[in-house]
Amino acid sequence: MTYTIQGKNNVYELVVGCEIHAQVASHSKLFSRAATEFGAEQNSHVSLVDAAMPGMLPTINELCVKQAIKTGLGINAQINLKSIFDRKNYFYPDLPQGYQISQFSNPIIGEGEVEISLEDHSKKIIRIERIHLEQDAGKSIHDQHPSLSLIDLNRCGVALMEIVSKPDMRSPYEASEYVRVIREILRALETCDGDMEKGNLRCDANVSVRVIGEEKLGTRCEIKNLNSMRNIGRAIEFEAARQVEILENGGKISQETRLFDAINGTTRTMRSKEDAMDYRYFPDPDLPPLVLSQEFVDEIKKSLPEMPQAKKARYMSLGVPEYDAGVLTADTEISAYFEKLIEKHEPKICVTWLTVELFGRMNKTGINFGNLKVSAENLIGLFDLMTSGEISGKIAKDVLDEMFESGKAAAAIVESKGLKQVSDSGAIEKIIDEVLAKNAGQLENYRNGQEKLFGFFVGQVMRESKGQANPSVVNELLTKKLKS
Repeated sequence: MTYTIQGKNNVYELVVGCEIHAQVASHSKLFSRAATEFGAEQNSHVSLVDAAMPGMLPTINELCVKQAIKTGLGINAQINLKSIFDRKNYFYPDLPQGYQISQFSNPIIGEGEVEISLEDHSKKIIRIERIHLEQDAGKSIHDQHPSLSLIDLNRCGVALMEIVSKPDMRSPYEASEYVRVIREILRALETCDGDMEKGNLRCDANVSVRVIGEEKLGTRCEIKNLNSMRNIGRAIEFEAARQVEILENGGKISQETRLFDAINGTTRTMRSKEDAMDYRYFPDPDLPPLVLSQEFVDEIKKSLPEMPQAKKARYMSLGVPEYDAGVLTADTEISAYFEKLIEKHEPKICVTWLTVELFGRMNKTGINFGNLKVSAENLIGLFDLMTSGEISGKIAKDVLDEMFESGKAAAAIVESKGLKQVSDSGAIEKIIDEVLAKNAGQLENYRNGQEKLFGFFVGQVMRESKGQANPSVVNELLTKKLKS
């Protein structure tokens, strides 16, 4: 479905490009050995290099380079065997050097692409222009002193991958879906944990509008530091409407950087948008060009895991519905859990019990995978009891409730509560006789043609057996009794 914005005089289309800042999964910073641990005491993870003390020289972190290459390979991008680090000059109080070490004309990763699913389930390719490595700035804190702003340099020097897309997105949904797919890939590769709440993955959205049919792009505004899929969509939708209103009233769009207010759903001006010339880029004289060998890249390629799209296709080939396959591959913890289940049991039972039963309980209680007490091994144990006929599906749900609360194994719960399924035909036949005797009127109606009452009798037998009677044995014996 085409996303358009209706003005008083014209119909406009939206054009969006995204710059994703992904914190590299590394225990130390890009150019120093200072730690990257989140939540540490202010200014406790700051080396002399990070603080820009005179005479300090940056040294590249090899792991960060490998992580960037791994990410590039994960999006089928060009790996540049020679790249250059530049100084990007601007003044922020939390940028001690007065410049940021980044990459401009020669990034480590060139063009790539990812595929996203649209609302109508069709596919679209989003082109990626580049990925470059750069160091993060520190953090200004404005609410700890009545008249002063304080500076925390713990983040200063932390390695970031800036993933820059082409302006290929045409709706808020496409933009948020693109970021979701990138996050999924990064988490699968383990090159970034994708934690948006901690700021480890942030998105800047470049938004412009143009009258439908025009080829020239409109003037763009950049919305900084969007930290959730929902806010990405909300911010873009508001900004597009704002720009259309200005154009319809005869105004011009100013190229600027804006911030999104998540409380009232609006954007506001942060600063005028700089161009590359304003940053006065030049190669960092303290860092030689980064030169890689093809063998180095090929070795990293061998370590790549199965990518989310390939895993999703594999699950679908096993009979998993497309939606469920997407849910299972959206998170590495979930897919690893599912992989353990299908090693022993049919994917159909695994996906149903995982996405419906277990996820249902998790959503109801607000539990996430990190706090889940039901291990994959214990859920397999529950499946074992079901498939062997020791417990029924109904009892299995009750057992899962206790597993969810206590973390106990299914077999232990079944044993302690005496929940094993009754398959003894003699015992079940006795219960059937009692049910038929108690319901003589319904029995007569059944034999007079009301065959839908069969389900009623099954239900009564299961109730009398407290759900422990084997349903297949009940059906078989009940059918014989009703015909006699």
